[in-house]
Amino acid sequence: MKKNIHPFERLLRVAGGTFLASMAFWGPKKPWMLSFLGPVASGAVGTCPLYSALDISTRKDAEAQANDYFPVQSDSERAAGHPLVGAS
Repeated sequence: MKKNIHPFERLLRVAGGTFLASMAFWGPKKPWMLSFLGPVASGAVGTCPLYSALDISTRKDAEAQANDYFPVQSDSERAAGHPLVGAS
């Protein structure tokens, strides 16, 4: 499965879901509070089935993140002798 949840969102899902699911034991003690284990599971795995069904992703691809600061040169730019952007 392809990961489609941003790392910060994963942290929020795990922390918030764990807190809300724990309310089934020490808070209002409602068994339906255990349904918040769903976001905990999706945060732990890094894939949200609903996001996959709707083709949504809050996570950038690793290649896109790597090229944010240093853009990739095309073959024609390299052949023309253009220096690498940001290289010293």
